[in-house]
Amino acid sequence: MQAQSFQLQNGCSVPALMFGTYKTAEEKNEDILLTAIEAGYRGFDTASFYGTEEYLGSAIRKSGLARKDVFITYKLWKTEMGYEGAMAAARRSLEALQTDYLDLYLIHWPLPDPDYADWKALDLETWQALEELYDQGVVKAIGVSNFHPHHIENLLAHGRIAPMVDQLEYHPGHAQEAAVAYCQARNIQVQAWSPLGKRRVLGDPLVCFLAEKYGVSPAQICLKFALQRGVVPLPKASSLERMRQNRDLFSFELEEEDLYRLTCMPPVGWSGEHPDRPRVRLS
Repeated sequence: MQAQSFQLQNGCSVPALMFGTYKTAEEKNEDILLTAIEAGYRGFDTASFYGTEEYLGSAIRKSGLARKDVFITYKLWKTEMGYEGAMAAARRSLEALQTDYLDLYLIHWPLPDPDYADWKALDLETWQALEELYDQGVVKAIGVSNFHPHHIENLLAHGRIAPMVDQLEYHPGHAQEAAVAYCQARNIQVQAWSPLGKRRVLGDPLVCFLAEKYGVSPAQICLKFALQRGVVPLPKASSLERMRQNRDLFSFELEEEDLYRLTCMPPVGWSGEHPDRPRVRLS
């Protein structure tokens, strides 16, 4: 049976499956988050850019859960990079969430825009703020998001503390094997945003075939693919039924042959986002 948590390099445990809050601010945010808690989620991914911290904090309080029983990830946005910006973003997030610590604090992107020349210095200055917050115990773990190996190398060469997590777009049809292998070789836990490939992957013939083979949904195939590759998926859903279905990942195992087939799928579901290039607008 697969473990329901992963241990970070500093000994902290992160849930093996977390709930993504991106764009829930556009809907009945607090209601959706309360439903996710009812469905059994205890890990939540939020960010300054998402605008969901206040709703998440309120939902946790209304649920009656103890703070220690919930894992909260927060990401600072491109406009908040730099030492002072990262410090201020942390303070704002703590106030919005009404908590005195974050479980995981990440730099959302390595570059504020693709033409930013001195990104190495900016990343390092931002990272030094995260290191200081970690030293103070304000955050329990620190990491990055959308950082490729050449971005991480800068932090490893000049920072004091190695990143503990890297969030990457990851799903069948966009498995980013080189970046994932790099992180896993250095004990950097990979988390998967858009693990369903903007739902475009769900209609892929291979994914549908495997869903029928294992008697599960196409979404469960995508999420289990991430888990069995040692990657923490961050799915979203709006209904209790779908939330529970997405959490039902520990009663089946994908065969190794099927994992390879999913890894080698033709490109599908890519968001169009790349840290070093302008966003590609996809139809």
